[in-house]
Amino acid sequence: MVQPDLIEYKCPQCGGVLEFDSASQQMKCPYCDSVFSVEALQSKDEALENTVDGQWQPPETTFDESETANMGVYTCKSCGGEIVADETTGATHCPYCDNPVVLTGRFAGDLKPDLVLPFKLDKAAAKAALKQHMSGKRLLPRAFSTDSHLDEVKGVYVPVWLYDAKAHASLILDATKSATHDEGTERITETEHFTLQRVGDLRFESVPADGSSKMPDEMMESLEPFELSEAKPFQTAYLSGYLADRYDVDAARCESRAKERIRRSTEEAFLRTVTGYDSVEARVCQIRTTENRVRYALYPVWLLNTTWQGEHYQFAMNGQTGKFVGDMPIDKSLYWKLRVAWAAGIAAAVYAVAWLVSHL
Repeated sequence: MVQPDLIEYKCPQCGGVLEFDSASQQMKCPYCDSVFSVEALQSKDEALENTVDGQWQPPETTFDESETANMGVYTCKSCGGEIVADETTGATHCPYCDNPVVLTGRFAGDLKPDLVLPFKLDKAAAKAALKQHMSGKRLLPRAFSTDSHLDEVKGVYVPVWLYDAKAHASLILDATKSATHDEGTERITETEHFTLQRVGDLRFESVPADGSSKMPDEMMESLEPFELSEAKPFQTAYLSGYLADRYDVDAARCESRAKERIRRSTEEAFLRTVTGYDSVEARVCQIRTTENRVRYALYPVWLLNTTWQGEHYQFAMNGQTGKFVGDMPIDKSLYWKLRVAWAAGIAAAVYAVAWLVSHL
């Protein structure tokens, strides 16, 4: 039998859990005796939703013909990705799925990036980082580092939308304080519930959201931070010798990810201002943004594709800082041996303690 979800209404006055009072047909707080109508609480719940309001208008600057004269578009027939490269690029492979890509036309019509973070680390550094990433991994199959085939290493400029905004935030927080004391043979814990409010302003600059559907968002975020103080006004010369991913997720569609990052950062910042409680968590976070601005930037990433036992593995390195990420296979046989050994060790320790206690 499926049990219904338990819904609790908190008292706006003291934070206690309200109960339905059958005599008055209203919601009553057993702690402070405050009374509220069901309709009032429903309208209050509807109003108190987590929201981040504000709109960003994307930049409108586009390339001119002189800038794109020596640039072409390569299309991957497998994943559909479009890669921009200069005219010196010959036959190449998709940096995401490693399938061959073909030149399909001249590059034109896209928005022009405002900023570019130039590569600081070369291909040799990316290969060395992969080797370092593999070292010391106890559960990595021994054959992976020797038998895996490094298919290709590509330097790619990933399209990123950068969101700036001033945020006015209002938070409602639930907090508790607990105290424990003994009454006879029983230990009693009393918990007080509090409702707190925090209001204030924050400024956000360059909240990033990548504009490529081929680049996993989790992987791109794990490569952060990128040092934007080193960004340069965009020039096509920075693309020479590298690929540039053509954005396929526009700024409007990426807004939700930027707003979620703003909400999380706001909650964390405001929670740090609350002290003296045993627990604090945000119940409602409402944010209104103003002075919104969005910019378009290119971030440098080295993508390394490897093949092992017919499986494709992708790694990525921040082309500016050298931060390296990527998942590797696990030696399942060794994993279970270690699990069994760990469990046996725990059992032996428990038995030893029990034996000592019994012989004291």
